[in-house]
Amino acid sequence: MDSSTSAAAAGEAAVPPEDDVCSVCHDRFRIPCQANCSHWFCGECIIRVWNYGPPVQACKCPICRRLINLLVPAALSGQEDGPQAQRILGEIQHYNCIFGGAPRSLTQRLQDLPFFIRRLFRELMDPQRTLPLVFRARMLMMVALSAIYVLSPVDILPESMLGLFGFVDDLLILLIVFLHLAAVYRSLLLYRHGGQ
Repeated sequence: MDSSTSAAAAGEAAVPPEDDVCSVCHDRFRIPCQANCSHWFCGECIIRVWNYGPPVQACKCPICRRLINLLVPAALSGQEDGPQAQRILGEIQHYNCIFGGAPRSLTQRLQDLPFFIRRLFRELMDPQRTLPLVFRARMLMMVALSAIYVLSPVDILPESMLGLFGFVDDLLILLIVFLHLAAVYRSLLLYRHGGQ
């Protein structure tokens, strides 16, 4: 299955804003890609930015200067048919293969958290897209167990004795669950768009 077919099969609903343009070429998006920092670029433009710098290093977002370690192409009908589009989607897939599995710091994971959680819930709410059953079961189990812990009166740091400080363990559990959900969803996106 080629990259355009896999992108279309994945059914990515996220598309760039209608009135926005690529910040590199300042033109309408051609084969739009969303970076892990949530910014949109033309696929060819962001690959050109990467090729301009050292090829053994991930490029930085031209807008926010964060390292881009995942590019998610939007599936727009009619744009992925030509050989030029196939080449660009192949280069995006190659980029994701190289930099998608690179180790990321906790700061990078926290910065990427809103992007992945927002995208995950958008995909969950869209009835035309399906997540793997194992992923859904894993996610529901994590959410259920964390909700039981947060709502139960039994805590590591009880709120009744420590007041507001007692909520620290609840917030920490929720942060860990969201980080894990984002990591699992990131690996799913990397599988879809990285050809692994």
